[in-house]
Parts: sequence; structure tokens; C-alpha cells
Amino acid sequence: MAQVTPALVKQLREQSGAGMMDCKKALEENGGDIEAATDWLRKKGLAAAAKKAGRVAAEGLIGLALEGPKGVLVEVNSETDFVARNETFQSLVREVTALALSAEGDVEKLKTLTIPSSGLPVEQAAQQAIGVIGENITVRRTSYLAVQEGVVAGYMHSQAAPGLGKIGVLVALQSKGDPARLAEVGKQIAMHVAAANPQALDIASIDPTLVDRERAIFADQAKASGKPDNIVEKMVEGRIRKFYEEAVLLEQVFVVDTDKRVKQVVEAAAKELGTPVALVGFIRLALGEGLAKEEQDLASEVAKLTQG
Repeated sequence: MAQVTPALVKQLREQSGAGMMDCKKALEENGGDIEAATDWLRKKGLAAAAKKAGRVAAEGLIGLALEGPKGVLVEVNSETDFVARNETFQSLVREVTALALSAEGDVEKLKTLTIPSSGLPVEQAAQQAIGVIGENITVRRTSYLAVQEGVVAGYMHSQAAPGLGKIGVLVALQSKGDPARLAEVGKQIAMHVAAANPQALDIASIDPTLVDRERAIFADQAKASGKPDNIVEKMVEGRIRKFYEEAVLLEQVFVVDTDKRVKQVVEAAAKELGTPVALVGFIRLALGEGLAKEEQDLASEVAKLTQG
């Protein structure tokens, strides 16, 4: 059982948005387990369902490259946003991204590929850039998407330069239809993905443990209403449908045209092109996902200095 420390309470408060005392009680009731405490708060209606832990804090750029039926995203991190606006850094990210198409999503393979302009492997070129720029630079990850027939379209949000930005998206459309029109539809869907951040392509591919967890939370909330079991069951199923509409790409309301769902956009494209169109995959990379920037506690720093 983990000790319920002030730091743990603070972490849960930032993650859930609930009050400090509620967070303390939730942790005490759940043996210091953050995830279980978050569920406890949600069941009590004290936390937002989709509140995310921490803030995206790492700097750098996402690079995007497209080539017909294939596309790639690369994340290269720097220490500050100032460096992300540096032309030398941007040039490095652009060259690494171009090479990433042949690495097909393997970041370790990517690091061994040679950058034409310098003749250096990617990893060595990044090390050299550290000496020039004066900040740590890391080629963190790459993602690749391809179709046998059709297009991989893309979109870059918060673009710092062509093909470089903060959120990169790839969308794969399998079809024999006109590539130019498929690319247009794909880019619109990619814009939607950037904004809506779906968790899965379709209902069948969503993690069943995630659905079970949501169902359990909804059931506890519904039972608390005091309604009969048959009504509770209908309430839970209604909430699950709503969950799918929020989490599953094909079920989401299309942000570009809110009168349609994404699956209807794909159906309309197939009708227009006179041939089947299937949305078979998507990838969304946001700069700094999963990385936590160390936050400075000014009071603690001052205390350390005065004690020293």
C-alpha cells in the first residue's frame, strides 16, 4: 500500500481537477493507487471523465512526410520552444523526416540512416547539432502508415514551417478512386483527428478493458440514482453509446461538417468516386506526449539556497 503523501494528493488533484480533501480521501480509500482513486472520484461525480494527467511539456517539432500510399511522422525533441523555431533545428527535422519513410516506423533503424547533406547517420547528426545549437536534441519516435492501393493523407497543426509543427496526423484511405480527391478527403479527416483525438478507429478495435472500466463507472453512477435495475441497464447502455461516439473515429461527429459522422463522410466519398473507400488507419502524434517537464518549485529552491 502506497503512503498517501502531499505530493501524491497534489498529483491526483492536477490529474482529476477534484478538491484537495476529496483527493486525499480517494487515495486513502484506494491504498494510494492513483488510477483507482481517479475512478473513485469519477464514481462520486467529483472528477471529469476525460481529465488527462499532467501537461504536454516537451519542446521540439513533429515532422510530416507523404509519398502517395505511404506517410510518416517523426518527433524530434529540444529543450526549448526557442530552438524549435531555429532554422538549423528545423532543417535537421526536415531531413530526418524525409529519411523516415524508408525506416517504416522503426526509430532505431532511422537513427542509423545517413543524412545526405552531412553524410552523417541521423543519431550522429543530432549529436553534432547539440554542439551547434547548445541544447539536448533527441530523435524520440517515428510512426509509419501505408496502404496497398489508395492514399495516406496528412495534416500538421500549429505549423512552424511546411511539414513541421506540434500535432501531426496521418490518415489511410484504401481505394481505387482518384488519388487527388482521396487526398482531399483524407486531409479533412486528418484535421478532424487532430481536433477530436479519437482513441480507436472503430468499435471493434477499441481496448475492451477500457470499455469495461467505463461500463463499471457508469453502472455505479446510475445505481446511485436509485432507479430500478432495468432502467439502470438502459442508462448504462446509453452512456456506452455516448462513449463510443466520443472515443471512436468512425462514430465521431465530423468537426468540418457537424451534420455528419466520420463514417458518413467516408460513405459519401465512395459514392462520389463510384468505388469503395475504406478508412483503414490513422496515427496522431502530439509533441511531448508522455513526457513530463520538471516543474520548478520556487519556494523549495529558495529554501534550499537559504539552508545552504
